[in-house]
Amino acid sequence: MKWEGNRESDNVEDRRRGGGLGGRSIGLGTIAVALVASYLFGINPMTVIDMMSGGEVTSVQQAPSGPPASDTESRFVRTVLADTEDTWSALFQASNASYVPPTLVLFAGSTPTACGTGQSATGPFYCPTDQKVYLDLGFFQLMRERFQVDSEFAQAYVIAHEIGHHVQHLTGVDEQAQQARSRMSQAQANALSVRIELQADCYAGVWAHHAHQARGIIERGDVEGALHAATAIGDDALQRQTQGHVVPDSFTHGSSAQRTRWFSRGLESGRLTDCDTFSVRQP
Repeated sequence: MKWEGNRESDNVEDRRRGGGLGGRSIGLGTIAVALVASYLFGINPMTVIDMMSGGEVTSVQQAPSGPPASDTESRFVRTVLADTEDTWSALFQASNASYVPPTLVLFAGSTPTACGTGQSATGPFYCPTDQKVYLDLGFFQLMRERFQVDSEFAQAYVIAHEIGHHVQHLTGVDEQAQQARSRMSQAQANALSVRIELQADCYAGVWAHHAHQARGIIERGDVEGALHAATAIGDDALQRQTQGHVVPDSFTHGSSAQRTRWFSRGLESGRLTDCDTFSVRQP
C-alpha cells in the first residue's frame, strides 16, 4: 500500500504511554481468547483476562493523552485516517452535507471511553457517544500471528470499517438500528447487527475505491490481503476455529463470504447506494 508521504491527520489521541492494565502483563494469546469469548458468547473480556492471568489484572488506569508518537505504526494510522477524512469529506460535500471527522484513540490494554471501558480484547471499535474510534495497535500483531494476515492495506481496511460506523452514526443509521433492536428477538437483533457490519465493510470498500482513484494507494496484492482479513474475521470462520461448528443465528458481523462480498462491492463501484444492506432479502 502506498501511503508514506501522504497527509497525516491531527485527529489522533495517543494514550499508549504510561497507562493500561495494572497487575501482570498479558499476551496476545490471552487477548485472542478473550476477544473470541466476548465476540461469540457475550462474556466480558476482562473476566476472561482476569481468569487466565491468575486474577492479577485488577486495575485500569487512564494513560496520559498527548500528541501521537512518530513511530511508523502511528504514522500509518494517522495517514490512513487522513485519507478517510479527505474521501468522506468529498463524498458528503457531493451530497450537500458536511462530514465531521472522528477522533482516533491509540491505547494499550484498556482505556476509558464514553461507551464504558475500552479493552484490547474486544478489538478495534467505534463509540458513537463520543464519536471516537479506539485502536490498540497490538490487534495488527494479532492479525499477523493468529490469522496470518500481514498486509498494510488489510490494516487500513480495519480502520476504514470503523470509520464506516462513524458514517452510519452521522447519517442516523445506528440510532434507527438501536430503536429497532428494542422490538426484536435476539436472533432478529443479531441479523440486524450483521447488516450494520456488512454496510460498514461496504463503506470501507467505497473509501478504498475513491482513495485509489485520487491517490493511487493500492498496490499488487493489497486487495487480496484485505479480502483475506475479511475472510479470517467472518463469524463462521471464527466459530469453526473456536467451537468446531457454525451457528448462523448467533452471527453478529457476517460470514466470511458476506464480508468479502460487501467490501468488494464498495471497492468496485464506489457508490454509497450500492451499500444498502438493509433493503436486500439476503445480505
